[in-house]
Amino acid sequence: MSFEIDVLSRISERFVEMSESEQRVAQLILDNVKAATEMSIAKLSASAGVSQATVTRFARTVDCKDVRQLKVKLAQSLAVGQRFVEETPELDGIQGVYEAIKNTLDLSRKLLVEADIRLAVSYLQNARMIFCIGMGGGSSIGSQELQYRLFRFGMPVCSYQDGLLTRMVAAAVEPQDVMVAISLTGNTGEIIDSAAIARQYGAKVIAITKPGSALAANADIVLGLQAPETDFIYKPSASRYAMLAIIDVLATEVAKLNKRKSRDKLRRVKLSLDSHRGGDDRQPLGD
Repeated sequence: MSFEIDVLSRISERFVEMSESEQRVAQLILDNVKAATEMSIAKLSASAGVSQATVTRFARTVDCKDVRQLKVKLAQSLAVGQRFVEETPELDGIQGVYEAIKNTLDLSRKLLVEADIRLAVSYLQNARMIFCIGMGGGSSIGSQELQYRLFRFGMPVCSYQDGLLTRMVAAAVEPQDVMVAISLTGNTGEIIDSAAIARQYGAKVIAITKPGSALAANADIVLGLQAPETDFIYKPSASRYAMLAIIDVLATEVAKLNKRKSRDKLRRVKLSLDSHRGGDDRQPLGD
């Protein structure tokens, strides 16, 4: 499958090679892509102060056969969202980053149903094996994080982030197994398929995902996660924090079901770490 460079990247890439008149067309487009897609060739040429022939020549310079195709490709570039094309308002410095995280956590908390948490915890507690799966940036980290939380309590758990492996693992589950499928959007095909396959073979599926998504439709329990993105694209998505909060809730509730065993395992981990790294007794259980 070939991948075509989007036309805005092509315009920026070839800007210095263009004639002065073509550069005026390019700058007009880059300054307001949405408006440019709606202009006729006559209006484009008049707004840039060039001839219509120059606009046609510019289209060919950026690998479009004519102005009509140029406008189609500009519209395709806009389809990812205006915030990825034009400059967006700044967040309020460092405080803005923290506020975005807090707002995301508040929204996510409202989606969590305590009865669903209790049922999910009972599935995990009684599982022969727990498979945590996730792909992409945040969801991959989330699947690993859940593994790192649960093994400390002596639970049989592993995580997978490769699409083919998640599918293979799903086909090898037993009815006593539990799969935790993590996806911020709920639209990742490999994760959706793996969840469906695991359920087909009798395993329980817990989805940490967006309610109403395709992944949610293939799960026994949905732990809701929803974090609309802001127009400020430079800050990493705050949705990761909501996902990690759900994982912390699950880990805490699992640990509380058998406090003596959990305490014993955690003490052993702490002793192992302290003998290796030293330090006081208030250091975290892992770095």
